[in-house]
Amino acid sequence: MDIEWVRRHCLSFPHATEQVQWGNDLVFKVAGKIFAVTPLEAEAAFVSFKCTAETFAELIEKPNIRPAPYMARNQWVLVEREDALPRAELKALLLQSYELVFAKLTKKVKAELGGSHGAPVTRKS
Repeated sequence: MDIEWVRRHCLSFPHATEQVQWGNDLVFKVAGKIFAVTPLEAEAAFVSFKCTAETFAELIEKPNIRPAPYMARNQWVLVEREDALPRAELKALLLQSYELVFAKLTKKVKAELGGSHGAPVTRKS
């Protein structure tokens, strides 16, 4: 599976970082908080991310998308295949995940990041 476009997209968000974690997962974070995860080797998964409760309920009804192990209680989904969603929709969902995590950062952390006035501006790509 080609995860390079996921990587480029996630790293395009302000202050986003990447880190290999848990041995074989590429983890995307903002201020140390995870907003997306993708395995580095072909497995039964493509990408996991946080979403709103409403989006979570809608997504898990679709084929090849299920609640993410260990994180479903926090409205994380696991997209099993790259073609489970149109790329534009997946990009928007990754941005939404980033913004949800960013919104939960403390005022102090947001100020340190230069974003004390709220979440980053949503972009279209």
